[in-house]
Amino acid sequence: MLSKVPQVTLIFWIIKILATTLGETGGDALTMSFLGETTSDAHPYGYLIGTGVFGVIFFIAVAVQIKAKKFHPTLYWLTIIATTTVGTTLADYVTRSIGIGYAGGSMLLLALVLGSLLWWYRSLGSVSVDTVREPKAEMFYWLTTMFSQTLGTALGDWVADDVGLNLGYSGAAYLFGGMLVLIAGAYFWTKISRTGLFWAAFIITRPLGAVVGDLLDKPIAKGGLELSRYAASAALVVAIAVLILLFKQKPAERAH
Repeated sequence: MLSKVPQVTLIFWIIKILATTLGETGGDALTMSFLGETTSDAHPYGYLIGTGVFGVIFFIAVAVQIKAKKFHPTLYWLTIIATTTVGTTLADYVTRSIGIGYAGGSMLLLALVLGSLLWWYRSLGSVSVDTVREPKAEMFYWLTTMFSQTLGTALGDWVADDVGLNLGYSGAAYLFGGMLVLIAGAYFWTKISRTGLFWAAFIITRPLGAVVGDLLDKPIAKGGLELSRYAASAALVVAIAVLILLFKQKPAERAH
């Protein structure tokens, strides 16, 4: 049986970053714009409601993905988008509504990501993408993905916001983009585990997408461009759809 996740190519990473950015703008569109989380008449349970809505979508998408007999690019990326939108609202709920802060939320979620990878490795002997063929491996893959997407939102906010490292959205984007360049360099010029480098890049794309999404839709006074969350999300959906249609993706055949 072939893997049910795509080969890792440049197009894969471009779509992944667009999908994580969409997760940020789409999640904020529901909790902040539609439910009014940041207004004077904010809904007291906005982040929790958003997590519930996107959580249902996430579980349905994962169930359909696991039930599928082979790799379907559109289904795969819909599931990725589902993980990143629920990751956005869940991270905001944990760090803001519960009140453990960006640093506390980031450390907690990093522990969950590493714990999920360790559990996966101890159960199946590998966390390589090419092994994602059977339901058990797929469940580990999507659990790890969801945790990493949630971590990315908290980590991006921690690095960018004035209550954290205060690098600003553009500064944080340069930081996470630079980290991806270093990982790419390690891939081409070192013998570091390809599986380890894949997961490092996979995780780092999420905070990059989070800060780019915030750069697009946050107020100008806070360093953003103050674009419409709905318009930005729609544009990202179109861009992802065009790339999926133009570039044929094949299932992974080897370890990354």
